[in-house]
Amino acid sequence: MKSQSESYKAAGVDITAGYQAVELMKKHIAKTLTAGAVGDIGGFGGLFELDMTGITKPVLVSGTDGVGTKLKLAFLMDKHDTVGIDCVAMCVNDIICCGAKPLFFLDYIAVGKNFPEKVAAIVSGVAEGCVQSGAALIGGETAEMPGFYPEDEYDLAGFAVGVVDKDKILDNKTIQEGDVVIALPSSGVHSNGFSLVRRVFDVEHADMKTPLAELSGKSLGETLLAPTKIYVKPMLALFEQVKVKAVSHITGGGFYENIPRSIPKGFGAKIAKDSLRIPPVFSMIAEKGNIPERDMFNTFNMGVGMSVVVAKEDAEKALEILKANGEDAYIMGEIISSEEGVVLC
Repeated sequence: MKSQSESYKAAGVDITAGYQAVELMKKHIAKTLTAGAVGDIGGFGGLFELDMTGITKPVLVSGTDGVGTKLKLAFLMDKHDTVGIDCVAMCVNDIICCGAKPLFFLDYIAVGKNFPEKVAAIVSGVAEGCVQSGAALIGGETAEMPGFYPEDEYDLAGFAVGVVDKDKILDNKTIQEGDVVIALPSSGVHSNGFSLVRRVFDVEHADMKTPLAELSGKSLGETLLAPTKIYVKPMLALFEQVKVKAVSHITGGGFYENIPRSIPKGFGAKIAKDSLRIPPVFSMIAEKGNIPERDMFNTFNMGVGMSVVVAKEDAEKALEILKANGEDAYIMGEIISSEEGVVLC
């Protein structure tokens, strides 16, 4: 391609660098392409052919999100190949809560200056997230915005679309007292609460790279940058064999905001605190920041990335299926008659 503009480059936008970034990211995009992906990257729209096999009443489910101020950690650590996983995870983990299977994903990257290798590293993470969730990366946008972002910073957001048969959309109307609440462990802080994390640790001035015994030999930076776990494939396997009544993606707002979103009025989730497998990083945050327990559970996932409600008689089978699909799931509570939403005991 011969497109170039010296005048635009003088203003801070190098369109040639944009083309270079696209060429570098193509190898990462290629590994995400599924049978439904149509055409190649570079057109004006991403194309996807919907396979209707086994679906009688298709309903499209969409989700969009960004990575938030966790990106500041990526800037500090100069590590850009995992935040794309976070971006995909925040979208596909949301749409799986409806019972939907992700189909495709598009990303949006806004940069202060287009460094093609850095953009390609970001997209490599996006591609990895797409592989983990079975979604095709069919398009995106990289916007160079000098004067809007510092040269070494960027923002990252994404958009996912999935499909579910209307008759199989999760219906929480069957929830009743005595149902079991299952926890799917998180990989750490995931992508929420980082404005508080950054303040507690004063990350701009902290030692982010020295291994720490309390973090199993990992550094603070490495621990905080651990990408958000993607739960799509284990959950799809669960949906096939067990009647799942409700699913919650534990993101911003923690337990108190997210679990009640999937439970009908008049019911609550009674959570046994002693059952929770809380990673050490959360204790560090609470102690260093002098943060009350209520605030911790109302901000962070506290080691639980996703909660699942099933009938008591289905709990053992659900745990077996999840563990067979790589999730060390466990029972953390039960459904009770309550107006409080979440009761920690």
